[in-house]
Amino acid sequence: MFTDADAAALYDLLNPWDPVRYPSSAFYDEFVMAADAVLDVGCGTGSMLHQARALGHRGRLVGLDPDLAALERARRRTDIEWVAGVAADAAWDREFDLAIMASNAFQCFVTDEELSESLAAIRRALRDGGRFVFETRNPRARGWEEWNPSNAIDVVDGEGRRLRVSHHVESVVDDVVTFTETTGDQEGAVLRVDRASLRFLDVPELGTFLSEAGFEIEAQYGGWHREPVTDAGRSIVTIARRA
Repeated sequence: MFTDADAAALYDLLNPWDPVRYPSSAFYDEFVMAADAVLDVGCGTGSMLHQARALGHRGRLVGLDPDLAALERARRRTDIEWVAGVAADAAWDREFDLAIMASNAFQCFVTDEELSESLAAIRRALRDGGRFVFETRNPRARGWEEWNPSNAIDVVDGEGRRLRVSHHVESVVDDVVTFTETTGDQEGAVLRVDRASLRFLDVPELGTFLSEAGFEIEAQYGGWHREPVTDAGRSIVTIARRA
């Protein structure tokens, strides 16, 4: 009723990569355009790397993601390397100046083992002094409390369907939030339900995992204008270097 390809197209509609409208896009674009070789971990539909090529990036761009439907959409550009897989299984060795995880993809590393193995693989992929730039949601802001049907989003997709996307939190166990995303029509018929878990790490825990993996934190911000991290801020934006 609502395929993986439909979901990938809807994601792009709801989350456009636009450095003019969204400071987050502009923030990442600055780093990408300054690096010769870039690895986008959790690249999804590839919007960030598409934008880099459109802006004239001439170096190596590689997108990694386990979602085959998203990668199929990403492959609309053939001048970028697209790789199906997860970070923990990556085998690159000192090939990139920059690794990025945008759109809170970092929070998909739920277990300690998955997080440690993924960080180790990302570090191996970076050259000495290479940067790893990513964002996570600040757990102190408790953003998941807004993930409920009363905050549903109405949208018309590329096929002309009038859709409603809503969220429901199933559980909050320690720092892991499990929730469902329901896509339906605006009359209430359910077309698709996706379930996911995300880990919300605070600054000290992030620092511990990064240090154990061989990274040094260069900077951390509470937003896209490089403001400090605060309890009320929604984001923790981290710039780390391979030590």
